[in-house]
Amino acid sequence: MIELRIGDVATMTGTTPRTIRYYEEIGLLEPGTREAGKHRTYTEGDVERLRELLRLKQLLNVSLDELKLLADAETARAALRAEWHEIEDPERRREIAREAMAHLDRQLALVRRRLEELDGLEAQLAQRRARLEEVVGGAPQPSR
Repeated sequence: MIELRIGDVATMTGTTPRTIRYYEEIGLLEPGTREAGKHRTYTEGDVERLRELLRLKQLLNVSLDELKLLADAETARAALRAEWHEIEDPERRREIAREAMAHLDRQLALVRRRLEELDGLEAQLAQRRARLEEVVGGAPQPSR
């Protein structure tokens, strides 16, 4: 297993060591392992989790609290997936599926809220452009 230092992780993910430490402080990332007298080290799994957190933050433009909600739901679903593969009891599998759906519902609600905000912004911009088209007598805006 490859062990990476915080500066390496920051470079690989396009962020800073300070951001990584802050994400650890607020519970978005597990702190890197540290042996006595040595630097923190991180695994490739830590790098992938950080990449996903940064991608979600940028893509959805969410607050850190919302990002934590998304990340916690994903962590819970991963634990449920692991349990699913270890058991064969149909009733427990139904319970796992219900729990996973509840986590997905929370994630979907946040994503849908962001989509509604983007749709509203798109409508405002299209309306402003249409008014300007009237002024300049230009061709209508192409539909997407």
